[in-house]
Amino acid sequence: MKIHILISLVTCVLLGWSGPGAVPVLAMDRWSALSLIESGNNDAAVGRAGEVTRYQIKPLLWARYCQPYPVTARTDPQAALRAAQLIMSARCRKFEHHFNRAPTDFEYYILWNAPAQVRNPNRIVSDRANRFCNLVSG
Repeated sequence: MKIHILISLVTCVLLGWSGPGAVPVLAMDRWSALSLIESGNNDAAVGRAGEVTRYQIKPLLWARYCQPYPVTARTDPQAALRAAQLIMSARCRKFEHHFNRAPTDFEYYILWNAPAQVRNPNRIVSDRANRFCNLVSG
């Protein structure tokens, strides 16, 4: 009985449960969190400015980074992920060159959503970046 209670306690701590009736919160990877915030994981989402994919990639960026993919690939989650990774790879390299370090989760979201604001994000971008951090850190 004591071992069962100990195992349950360790499981609760590892999963982030904080008390009776608490729901465990597991951290997401950055791509899952980004997809959830940007589109609610909707592969067919189209934003107000024409952003496409679950990551809400602007049309000019899609054209720049996704030339080998047909327009129909916009609803393919794997093609969208590859495109998002290419975009962020370039942005992170630029950030690392400028700041001599990798971006934090907060900065990572800003690099995705509003890269020009990475030094001084407005309140809306900052709130979304905080939500991203909460999802990533669990």
